[in-house]
Amino acid sequence: MTTLLEPGFNEELPTPDPLIPPAPEATVLPATQRADARPPVPTRRLLGGASRSDRRTLVGALVSAGCTSALLFGRVAGFSGRFGFVVVTYLVFLATYTILTWLSEDRPAVVDKLMTVVLYSAAAVMGSGLVSVMGYILWRGRTALFKPNLYLQDMSRAGPADPLSVGGIKHALVGTLLMISVALLITVPLGLACAVYLNEARSRASRIVRTIVEAMTALPSVLAGLFIFATWILILGFERSSLAASMAISIMMLPIIIRASDVVLRLVPGNLREASAALGAPAWRTVWHVVLPTARSGLATSIILGTARGIGETSPVLLTAGSTAALNTNPVNGPMVSLPLAAFDFVRQPQAALVARGFATAAVLMVVVLALFVVARIIGGSGPGQLTKRKARRIASRSARDVARYEATTRGVT
Repeated sequence: MTTLLEPGFNEELPTPDPLIPPAPEATVLPATQRADARPPVPTRRLLGGASRSDRRTLVGALVSAGCTSALLFGRVAGFSGRFGFVVVTYLVFLATYTILTWLSEDRPAVVDKLMTVVLYSAAAVMGSGLVSVMGYILWRGRTALFKPNLYLQDMSRAGPADPLSVGGIKHALVGTLLMISVALLITVPLGLACAVYLNEARSRASRIVRTIVEAMTALPSVLAGLFIFATWILILGFERSSLAASMAISIMMLPIIIRASDVVLRLVPGNLREASAALGAPAWRTVWHVVLPTARSGLATSIILGTARGIGETSPVLLTAGSTAALNTNPVNGPMVSLPLAAFDFVRQPQAALVARGFATAAVLMVVVLALFVVARIIGGSGPGQLTKRKARRIASRSARDVARYEATTRGVT
């Protein structure tokens, strides 16, 4: 039997035998019931950032919370007060956001998103507080902050009734620089030596020292000033000076540097110590040539953090260094003043010019402390186990130099 399939093509098809029953038609199974079917791929949850639906849910919950609080405070419950309005709005917002998220997500995703909102809210509150404090200080001190005489003159020839164009904080800047310099000379060797001892020594005495250091972290600054005042000035008979203030500031800086250095030294890999010991190096050489250079950036960060703590102390300086309006560059003789103490003295005066100068002094101190923290962040690197771009370039240049030296040596031998 010949059948015409397409124009120009003929094909002979076999004649079906009537004695053979036709084959049953093949049953096509759904894709989910096949033997070789793959399990459905679960939907991955976005870990970083927020999707468009999350933003819509967030905005909707916030608008709903605002409207609900407006009804409660306006007509329904008769509540009053701005602080109460903010608190009720936030609580209603959290409840509404949780319910809206629960409609489309599972329990782990709801908990994750709710805690993310709470943490971001806490960060926003803390950041707004910091920004408001900084803005208030800069605004109150704006009239004196940009005058050159503020940094080039002292207060020896300026009286309470003089304008802002007369007098400055040069004596406080020099005093702060001298106090912190002497305090660093005292604190850095003691702090690093104590941190090395806590990491390298395995004895009962090291545990006692660690406990004392942790207790000194919460020591009030006025106690450090009273201790130096009682021993150095009253018992030993020395006069108030920058040296006494530096010793009091050192007591406050020492636990910060020790604890931060201790944490940094713990991060040094133990195989470096083992390799140095395997080469026959004694313990002190291993610490000096292996441990300390490896943790150099972290140790610098700890020192800067301790400096930022000591530079803002007021009560130790007031008890041990006194107060003066003239410039004094002798750290062992005569009273001296620092930036925090100068700001305290200026702000408590009734004259508006002195109050503005006090806020300008506080702004200068704030900028110095923020600059120290920025430097500590830059020196500390981008994080543990990560190299900065400068360190990566330095390592790459050293590697290229070592390879070139090896190739030159190989050519000379051949």
